[in-house]
Amino acid sequence: MKTIILCGGMGTRLREETEYKPKPMVQIGGKPILWHIMKHYAHFGFNEFILALGYKGDAIREYFLNFNSYNQDFTVDLSNGKIDVHGQHHDTNWKVTLVETGESSMTGYRTKLAGKYIEDDYFMLTYGDAVADVNLHQLVDYAKQQDTIGTVTGVYPASKFGEMVTNGNQVSQFKQKLRETEDKEPINGGYFVFKKEFLDYIPNDPGADLELEAFDAIVKQNQLAVYRHKGFWQCMDTFRDNQMLNKMWIEDPRWKLWE
Repeated sequence: MKTIILCGGMGTRLREETEYKPKPMVQIGGKPILWHIMKHYAHFGFNEFILALGYKGDAIREYFLNFNSYNQDFTVDLSNGKIDVHGQHHDTNWKVTLVETGESSMTGYRTKLAGKYIEDDYFMLTYGDAVADVNLHQLVDYAKQQDTIGTVTGVYPASKFGEMVTNGNQVSQFKQKLRETEDKEPINGGYFVFKKEFLDYIPNDPGADLELEAFDAIVKQNQLAVYRHKGFWQCMDTFRDNQMLNKMWIEDPRWKLWE
């Protein structure tokens, strides 16, 4: 089963980094967040990727064209330009297809263009700016059991703000960053599984939005299931998020399921 990763957005709320690179190339622990996402999928045996490129896509192309030199020791013989890469990298079983989907295209159109490389009955889709400890085997099994056109992973992120319990005009309790509880509705955490026919629901229009158009169409047919994930999930939407994830990578990388 192949995985489409949406890599084309401008990441305007992370402008400290995305002024010079696309958001999926912003680093956590010295590696692009895109690498972390792909390591997660590969951990579960899903190692065929389709990257939907847009804003500053050449940075992603260059990264994969020179992947070995970025991730392994190598020797350059300057007399003849010969490059010897030392050892075998554990990510060399990845198969990565890079697709130009336009700098200003919306997520739906990016998905549709990347979809021309989907051959199987099912495919997966995720965003290029979030990490999680979702069990992808369980997600796929659940999606197939539901037998809907699409399945979205619903997540329960920690609140970015302290929550107050009040009694009249007084605060009786102040709670920092509560995690959303089971009585709250989840948010869209990405990590989708779709039947190939989902691609037919996306208009052939650069302005086609994944959530506003294609999702609405299958929701009206009761064809979008939710897989509730109550474990770790964190997007990298701001510079503060990036700093937090870098700190977690050192202290407690909860999304690192691989060895």
